[in-house]
Amino acid sequence: MTNRFLRRDFIRASLISGGYIGLGASGILAPLVHAFGNIPEELPPDQSIYEMSGEVYVDGQLATQSTFITAQSLVETGSNSHIIFVVGKDAHILRENSSLQLKGASKTLESGLRLISGKLLSVLGKRKSGESHQLETTTATIGIRGTGIYTESAPDVSYVCTCYGLVDIVANNDQQSTETIESKHHDAPRYILADGSEGKLITAAPFKNHTDEELSLIEAITGRTPPFSSSMGYSSPRRGY
Repeated sequence: MTNRFLRRDFIRASLISGGYIGLGASGILAPLVHAFGNIPEELPPDQSIYEMSGEVYVDGQLATQSTFITAQSLVETGSNSHIIFVVGKDAHILRENSSLQLKGASKTLESGLRLISGKLLSVLGKRKSGESHQLETTTATIGIRGTGIYTESAPDVSYVCTCYGLVDIVANNDQQSTETIESKHHDAPRYILADGSEGKLITAAPFKNHTDEELSLIEAITGRTPPFSSSMGYSSPRRGY
């Protein structure tokens, strides 16, 4: 059995036994890299799903490990469920009770994501000139240019942490509420509100609910490493936000 499958079995067993740190504090995979001393391998091109737990649906069908997820799929998770998957050069962790519509002109190149509800951690590969990527939540539209990003989408507020990279955020209900963020390491988390004063729907927020280990994992299954890896390591999320 390969190291990749041993790691996957460890993740599954730990999730079932409750061995991981809870979602609400530090995400689902905090001990992964520390435990193994290395990071998982790049997924082969014919494999979409690295790990899943609980009830996960892809395009309305209950997913199995062999389900192929395209850049046009609808991915949904139930209670106590999650999925870690790759589409082309991008990778995602979709948390429990979440609904994500992927958008793309082809099956392997995302041009957008719509987080209908729930929580999503994504790493997105750099696009060629003329290619773009946009993430939509209930209250925000985010233009992305090669980045790691964590989002939560609720009816009255969204949470956006630009883990690293460059994004342009616009509040859906107020075109005057805009911000461009260039982040090296979780530098400027934001809440985007549904209602409020003109020009003030984007506000400062704390760092929460995701870890550097998770970013390292999903970069690894696309064959990359995050930009903070060489100098900051993987052992714990950055504090002080």
